[in-house]
Amino acid sequence: MCGIAGQFVLNGGEADAGLVGAMAERLSHRGPDGEGRYFSGPVGLAHRRLAIIDLSEEGRQPMGSEDGSLQIVFNGEIYNYRELREELFAAGHRFASATDTEVILHAYEEWGRDCLARFNGMWAFALWDGRRRELFCARDRLGVKPFYYTTARGSFLFASEIKALLVHPEVGRGANDRMLMTFLAWGVADHTPETMYDGVFQLPPAHSLVVSEGGIGEPERYWDVVMNGASRGAGDDEAARRVRDLLTDAVRLRLRSDVPVGTCLSGGIDSSTVTALINVLLREEGPESVGERQKTFSVCFDDPRFDESKHIDTMVAATGVASHRTTPDTKGLWEDIERLLFMQDEPFASLSIYAQYCVMRLAGDEVKVVLDGQGADEQLGGYIAYQAPYIRGLLRRREFLAALREGIGSARRHGSFFSWAARQSRVRSKRRWLLRGEAPAVLRYAGSLDEVLKREVTASNLPLLLHWEDRNSMAFSIEARVPFLDYRLVEYLAGLPLDQKVRGGVTKYVLRRAIRGLVPEAIRCRMDKMGFVTPEEAWMKDELAPEILALFSSPEFSRRPYWDADQVLRNYRAFLDGKSEYSTEFWRIACAELWLRQFD
Repeated sequence: MCGIAGQFVLNGGEADAGLVGAMAERLSHRGPDGEGRYFSGPVGLAHRRLAIIDLSEEGRQPMGSEDGSLQIVFNGEIYNYRELREELFAAGHRFASATDTEVILHAYEEWGRDCLARFNGMWAFALWDGRRRELFCARDRLGVKPFYYTTARGSFLFASEIKALLVHPEVGRGANDRMLMTFLAWGVADHTPETMYDGVFQLPPAHSLVVSEGGIGEPERYWDVVMNGASRGAGDDEAARRVRDLLTDAVRLRLRSDVPVGTCLSGGIDSSTVTALINVLLREEGPESVGERQKTFSVCFDDPRFDESKHIDTMVAATGVASHRTTPDTKGLWEDIERLLFMQDEPFASLSIYAQYCVMRLAGDEVKVVLDGQGADEQLGGYIAYQAPYIRGLLRRREFLAALREGIGSARRHGSFFSWAARQSRVRSKRRWLLRGEAPAVLRYAGSLDEVLKREVTASNLPLLLHWEDRNSMAFSIEARVPFLDYRLVEYLAGLPLDQKVRGGVTKYVLRRAIRGLVPEAIRCRMDKMGFVTPEEAWMKDELAPEILALFSSPEFSRRPYWDADQVLRNYRAFLDGKSEYSTEFWRIACAELWLRQFD
């Protein structure tokens, strides 16, 4: 994983070496192991290297083809690069390095833009084709790796992070009001190509883009996930075996590394599954990247409502991993908030982001790569909120007995579900008088469960989680890998019947069946959902209250057009006095205010 940046002058002028160099410098945290630049007429490419595969100088970028007609800057990993290398070698290609970057170059020579369909991995790259005079840009299927771009003074500019684009004096000088209001009202971002910076865009997942002297082409989709919950599918046992086999191979591929690899362990089902599978592979195949003993990284809290130590302890006892733990607190948060916002580029919706930030800082002292369980919930109906669209869909299909079974199962296993739904209704009513202006509605749970899950995977939830994870990990020069997003597994899970994802109120049904005997029963049968959380409500009521009150009472805050400052302050005081329940809008508004001050 690395940082990439570049410029394509559309009017035929020369690329600005000073500008491109400054953009790359903004990404130094993404690549502390080296840097490189390439300039040729209208094109300037820059790269910051985080050395993961082939640590020699042969892995430096920008990397060129044998004849120099192709030049690439690449961020990410192509996990099946060894297999592709063999195929390309058999076709007559010769290699000068052992890197996956060179595999991309030869794959493009062999298959052109169709090479994307051959890759299993995460990527964002820009490839200059000197013969065609085109810049070919592409982003991986699920958007694990970022690719941002804009235009300024007749140039196309791109980078791994927005902050690099802001080096240009005419880029990102104001907020994108529509996107900011959507974030404040609904807590979502990264669900469209737009960002919260006016005029700055991101290449959508599973899309490519071609830039030439004739202009910037439209992003083109090269892959899509097709949900087919109405299919009959395989039997439960066969589906479970297939899921386990696919996930095991996804983990195996993601252990390919020439530097140490560890695991993020929250104590939940997904991260525990990854941890357990790594231990199996360590015992049976001995991947050198893991070492003799797997290292895990976790967050703990003194407040038992948010602490998952007992589940982490269960996994440690079952696997013998070397457990490393950290305990975030409000003092550290307020000391880190400026850097955290800088790294994230945009305001973030929850203080759980800080918990992940602390975990990555902890991991940075031990490893350069981590695996985690991101992406399973969105594919397998893991959130309690998914119960409603599932039951609603059954009713619409007149499957009344099945709907009754699911309703009873949900009520029995998720007692908090109905109180959650009631609370959401109250929170929605608050939005109308805390905020000013209109925000496009983002109805995450509208439609059938198939529709909801596809939207969550491709737009309304997972892209934002991947954004946060990328910035948090790269803040400490760590590469984060997500085996649940191996495209083979994603395609298989998308084709499973819905009742193999949710059954009788049991979420992630097929996964739970697949990991029987692998993960301890106390974790496999968990029905609660936490992840890397923080005691946000408790912090906002106690330790953070002085800072938040000062923020909400400031002259800058009162001048913003996005909220009713007096009403926000009154409502927050009512919460502090115990007269009103907590609303997640409080932190979103506070975080947005901190972010907006860069424009003052």
